[in-house]
Amino acid sequence: MAEEEHHETFEATGAGASLTFPMQCSALRKNGHVVIKGRPCKIIDMSTSKTGKHGHAKVHLVATDIFTGKKLEDISPSTHNMDVPNVRRQEYQLLDIQDEFLNLMDGDGNSKDDVKVPDSELGQQITADFEAGKDLMVTIIAAMGEEQAISFKEAPQN
Repeated sequence: MAEEEHHETFEATGAGASLTFPMQCSALRKNGHVVIKGRPCKIIDMSTSKTGKHGHAKVHLVATDIFTGKKLEDISPSTHNMDVPNVRRQEYQLLDIQDEFLNLMDGDGNSKDDVKVPDSELGQQITADFEAGKDLMVTIIAAMGEEQAISFKEAPQN
């Protein structure tokens, strides 16, 4: 039998990290992150309620979607695990805006051009300042395969 060589290619990803990790409800904290209804959210309020004689304590979470800003709520037993999204923030230098997409470069010189200009006031402000010739640094938040520009500032002049 002839020996066959097996060549496998693997798609490069982050540091091999998964999109989410489990955490017990009682360990979640305000301003932390959690997945509610399949969306990455930031916890804005949480309360614990004790239930009847043999019931479990329940945690009531109120959170906002980190991408849409929509308010979501969930109630879960405090002993159960909930998914927590791996949220990454990174700052990029804005090089250009083409067809409603930001052309960005990170600190290592790697370019990134798959982030859309936000449809909000933030997007209009980024476009206006860029067209005014300002050198901008844009902060991109990434979680669960989605990315979005969340803020920007003028780059420091060297």
